[in-house]
Amino acid sequence: MKTESIPVAALTQAQAEEELARLAAEIEAHDNRYYQQDAPAISDAEYDALRLRNAEIEARFPALRRPDSPSLRVGAAPLDAFKKAPHARPMLSLDNAFDDRDVADFYERVRRFLRLGDADPLVLTAEPKIDGVSANLRYENGRLVRGATRGDGLVGEDITANLRTIADIPDNLAGDDLPAVIEVRGEVYMAHSDFAALNERQQAAGKQAFMNPRNAAAGSLRQLDSKVTAARPLRFFAYAWGEADAVPGDTQMAVIEAFANWGFTTNPMMRRCADVAALIAAYTDFSALRPELDYDIDGVVYKVDRLDYQQRLGAVSRAPRWAIAHKFPAEQAQTVLEDIDIQVGRTGALTPVAKLRPVTVGGVVVSNATLHNEDEIARKDVRIGDTVIVQRAGDVIPQIVRVLPERRPQSAVPFEFPRICPACGSHAEREINKNTGKTDVVRRCSGGLICPAQAVERLKHFVSRDAFDIDGLGSKQVEAFYMAGLVQRPSDIFTLAARDERSLTPLRQREGWGAQSAKNLFAAIEARRRIELPRFIYALGIRYVGQTTARLLAKHFGTGALFISAMQQLADEAECEESEIRDAVLAIDGVGPAVIDALQIFFSEPHNRDEIGELLKLIDIEEFKQSGQQSTISGKTIVFTGKLEKVTRSEAKARAEALGAKVSSAVSAKTDLVVAGPGAGSKLKKAQELGVETIDEDSWLEISGG
Repeated sequence: MKTESIPVAALTQAQAEEELARLAAEIEAHDNRYYQQDAPAISDAEYDALRLRNAEIEARFPALRRPDSPSLRVGAAPLDAFKKAPHARPMLSLDNAFDDRDVADFYERVRRFLRLGDADPLVLTAEPKIDGVSANLRYENGRLVRGATRGDGLVGEDITANLRTIADIPDNLAGDDLPAVIEVRGEVYMAHSDFAALNERQQAAGKQAFMNPRNAAAGSLRQLDSKVTAARPLRFFAYAWGEADAVPGDTQMAVIEAFANWGFTTNPMMRRCADVAALIAAYTDFSALRPELDYDIDGVVYKVDRLDYQQRLGAVSRAPRWAIAHKFPAEQAQTVLEDIDIQVGRTGALTPVAKLRPVTVGGVVVSNATLHNEDEIARKDVRIGDTVIVQRAGDVIPQIVRVLPERRPQSAVPFEFPRICPACGSHAEREINKNTGKTDVVRRCSGGLICPAQAVERLKHFVSRDAFDIDGLGSKQVEAFYMAGLVQRPSDIFTLAARDERSLTPLRQREGWGAQSAKNLFAAIEARRRIELPRFIYALGIRYVGQTTARLLAKHFGTGALFISAMQQLADEAECEESEIRDAVLAIDGVGPAVIDALQIFFSEPHNRDEIGELLKLIDIEEFKQSGQQSTISGKTIVFTGKLEKVTRSEAKARAEALGAKVSSAVSAKTDLVVAGPGAGSKLKKAQELGVETIDEDSWLEISGG
């Protein structure tokens, strides 16, 4: 049985570790498609289900949580087209609740964390979750000095000029006794009525209409010319804050009321709720009002009202403990599956895509749906010609929920998944995991670099935003250059200008190009001859090596020369029973056997080594350097043992993680610090045996600022 089909409660530890690795890779791939390629492959509901399964496994096996866990990631990296704007306080995401039980569990979890008695009140606020674009507004002495997107949660894009064009965002705050510094956060959105009028103007001008209000808002905010943004009818709801010298209230509701007094638009539907029943009532009310609202909402956000409680609760890596989003159900529609298209990805994976008779789902016309893999097609018995129910939850490619067999035409036959790659004719196989003996769910082309689909996709990955990020060399250009024989491998990119000078048909004379555009492309390529080590590793397109893993490898090896030398040694020792370099790489926290195998396979291939050698003649790889604020315990591994009397174990762990430390449940040679309270037993003894520094709770509170 495949690990993905095993209930969380039935997973063994080994299966859980394997499943967390699979989920980390799959969710990262979907994040890349959504944030980097603007080509999501699954619905919000299906994506949420992947994250939920990951969270449930981590809750059952906390020691198995990976450094590249999806629970540690939020958002996407900012575009280089805008100046980067680091956030003084991270802009976090929210965990999700999908039913009333989840809401009740959240409420009780907060009460337990705070150690509230049965008679102690716990009030939360409820507000509509606006389906827009998050923004952070920094005010100094009441004057707007900078506005930014959320970006990856740590660094956003500076879009101050564009945000100043929005009437709901004041340039100067009203009132007296304003904080010297405060960051007001909220959501930029476009009303339905404004969106309709905008599309009418677009069509009248012969321009393409926008797909939905959120896309229109996002596209308007990211205009390089603020005059374009000013011509778009954008609005803003304020609902949170970041850095602040002083917060104007001691509750969530009081701060939002202060925002309204300062001149911001806040949502009038926000209310206080004294218990779970009141939270569910708010959800029911907002859901009923949803069709009547002039803006999109996709759920309800609940927040602990008291700010001192929020501070005590703190946050996990990507979300606060004191807030949760209660999502609305996915929207569905009925249509006909007209064909199944097999697409070949850069790793050779054959991915089936359902071609649908166009249908409107939640205000968006959709014509494609992901079918994931051949097992999913067989499980749902999806056939060409079937009438199907499609589901959409957010602006993504929908999923097929089920087939309506009573409407199946007699000519419909079971779909036979191809065993031959449609791009190159090579055999397409399903790999067998040599450790588990299980068959991979994905069928892959064995053609490698002879497969044009893989070659082109590998090149696209190489120049993508989080890899070399070469401006002007997008998907269409890569495809055209490949078909013309100009760029067949990554190193060809950096010799393109030199070869162009000798060409009888220079780029400037080719269709779609001119002297200036060719000059701009060559300049963009030249600007990328120096690259950061994590980007270089990620750009190689090694299976299982996403951005997070690439950064872990870069951090460990430090330089490109050391990384490549170690990888070549790893490949050379692939058949050895004992390998020091394999053990050393495996010791990197977050790098597992699947990554090791992928690295060995990649660097065992002579043409890959040759290509890297050619690249190193043409580019420079920067030494990896840590960035960001550091505390005295940043980067250290800490173990808490025994009873903590002045703070809860959860609060101590939250504080350590907030200061950049990693909290472990076991003492080992990698442990930097043990905080021991009364009753500490075997962990304290082991720490003493290993010579690990040990302190008591008072000392911990002193160094952590508690």
